[in-house]
Amino acid sequence: MFLKIEGLKFRYKNAKEETIKDFSIDINKGETISIFGESGSGKSTILRLLAGLEMPSSGLIKIDNDIIVNDKNFVLPEKRDVGMFFQDYALFPHMTVAKNIKFGLKHMNKKQKNHRLQEVLDLVNLTGLKSRYPYELSGGQQQRVALARALAPKPSILLLDEPFSNLDTDLQTKIRKELKKILNKTKITSIFVTHDREDSKSIADRVIVLNQGKIIEKGKPKDIFKS
Repeated sequence: MFLKIEGLKFRYKNAKEETIKDFSIDINKGETISIFGESGSGKSTILRLLAGLEMPSSGLIKIDNDIIVNDKNFVLPEKRDVGMFFQDYALFPHMTVAKNIKFGLKHMNKKQKNHRLQEVLDLVNLTGLKSRYPYELSGGQQQRVALARALAPKPSILLLDEPFSNLDTDLQTKIRKELKKILNKTKITSIFVTHDREDSKSIADRVIVLNQGKIIEKGKPKDIFKS
């Protein structure tokens, strides 16, 4: 397997109960996993733990056989080779599309940055918009910029937090199809969290159902969502 999570536990400061309780899963390279659950189930906390934004109280995380977290190790977020797509997109309003996307390309020269910029602009169908600012874009375009920025450094794993929650229903359907196509094309290992079963059904290879920090069911979308 490419990503291994074993016995992960986490409690927020001053919380009475653990938010994440013994979370374990193996994920193959190139697989798209949906963590499905209601608000407060702990699904976004899983992403924060994978990204290194929180430290678990116990458990193991391995990426491509490298230990990221265990009882003796904690690899810093910037060293994890993990891309993060935030629910509110988190674009820099004072930067153009091009500068937003190139922001994470720290270890490339100018020519390499411009080449990679064009690659991801083509990938997300935003060619020709690189000089615009976020306020000049539609919600769907802003989302694609955020996705391009997350993909630009070629991370090993892409984490997406409620990627469609800020879009209207018609746009959600269109963007789901686009995202599925992009994930298939890049073959990137990805985990996204959602409370919308249509997200999981449309994109995920497998679904993890989370309730109060515990996995209560996992399997293919067609088996999880039978109705």
